[in-house]
Amino acid sequence: MGGMSSHAPGLPEPAPLTVGFDLDMTLIDSRPGIHATYRALSAETGVYVDADLAVSRLGPPLEQELSVWFPPERVEAVGERYREMYPTFAIEPTLATPGAREAVEAVQALGGRAVVVTAKHQPNAELHLTHLGITPDAVVGWLWAERKAEALRAHGASVYVGDHTGDVRGARAAGCLSVAVPTGPCGEEELRAAGADVVLKDLTAFPAWLDSFARESARPGPAQR
Repeated sequence: MGGMSSHAPGLPEPAPLTVGFDLDMTLIDSRPGIHATYRALSAETGVYVDADLAVSRLGPPLEQELSVWFPPERVEAVGERYREMYPTFAIEPTLATPGAREAVEAVQALGGRAVVVTAKHQPNAELHLTHLGITPDAVVGWLWAERKAEALRAHGASVYVGDHTGDVRGARAAGCLSVAVPTGPCGEEELRAAGADVVLKDLTAFPAWLDSFARESARPGPAQR
């Protein structure tokens, strides 16, 4: 598997390296697009939404933010309308975070699989990735915090990379190594306090870390020496 391990004859093939990635503020800086969508939603509904405040706390599901601005009985319908509007306003202005493409490609270059696991509406997540030329092996949407563990376990992930304490919780629930980047609303100390195993400055540091992790993982244990 691209130098990941030395496979002993007669033993089962090792599982491929699978790394999960969060989307918003991990692989993409979606603040400009989300800001524009909230402004359009506010104009259409006549309900004030502080878009600056909303984009400062990205990570949790959309309905959590909408519940701050809309009465409970309107949240579901407004959420559906937001998702309908999203491709028009949010895809074009959203950028990849520094090192995002390279991070995904670093996993694949080792023969591994990169899986995006996000709380975002999956079709909109896929639109972002296609627009930005980021090509993971799978995308799973609608999962937040501990529920991300469902997809991480299903895909056999051993590492999960995210920017939010909710991502750390998801990684730990799945038994994954939690790699965090303070590129979203949570700072380095907050991520460490939540249980992140590794905190990188941003994804530009990920390929070098992954290379070191892969070499360490390939070393035989005491019983194999």
